[in-house]
Amino acid sequence: MSTTAAGADPFAALADLPGVPEAVESVRTAVDRVYAHRVMRRRSNEISSEAALRGARASAALDGADWALEEVRRRTDFGSEPEARTVGAALRLSAEAGQLLSVWGQSPMRVLARLHVVAEAKEAPEVGRPRVAGEGVQDRDLGLALPDAAETAARLEGLTALLASGSKAPALVVAAIVHGELLALRPFTTRNGLVARAAERIVLVGSGLDPKAVCPAEVGHAELGAEEYSRALTGYVTGTPAGVAGWIRHCARAVELGARESTAVCEALQRGAA
Repeated sequence: MSTTAAGADPFAALADLPGVPEAVESVRTAVDRVYAHRVMRRRSNEISSEAALRGARASAALDGADWALEEVRRRTDFGSEPEARTVGAALRLSAEAGQLLSVWGQSPMRVLARLHVVAEAKEAPEVGRPRVAGEGVQDRDLGLALPDAAETAARLEGLTALLASGSKAPALVVAAIVHGELLALRPFTTRNGLVARAAERIVLVGSGLDPKAVCPAEVGHAELGAEEYSRALTGYVTGTPAGVAGWIRHCARAVELGARESTAVCEALQRGAA
């Protein structure tokens, strides 16, 4: 997506791409179904906590640390090997995202920088700031060309300026573009996938679409699979209407699957099985 697209609200224009209005409506129906569940009236905090855990596990899986849910739930040491550090980073981001909702509308770049700091949990010159000329990216290979630092900085500035100015586009559309653009740019030297998915969550929650954070899109992305994730992202990076629409629809399906996951948790709690 070019953030210099014509018009004051380029996000809104994307909401009319083929299949996107239907995807937006389908997501709203899925989210409403979770919120209408009788368990949500009494135990929404439990559902939110479980969604955060499952979302973190799924986000880590997409970055190559595909642990069983019970292993994530049981484990206390997340600093001993690369996969454990990835899971630990995902868990920290899941916990931090809710604390950054009020900052996002004023300064999305501050939030992205903070997310990277939280994910890395270490002091280093490259942590918490976009990469500069000569720096590469150590993330899992997505099979995409890496924009140079100058292009990345310009596009990131354009994206965050648009976000700060607000949009009338559906939250799903904005969340999908934020997610896709961050994956395309990979602005940090590490942890870009985790940061991108955390930013998607912040948009979905902060917009009011999923205010209690009970529809973890990360679960849906993982369920759809890394291959489909990469394929949809490759379409987004082409910048064509079909490619961008396909990515938004992919993100919509991920949110629906996340909502389905939490509906299942609600029903298990209702049965006394969880």
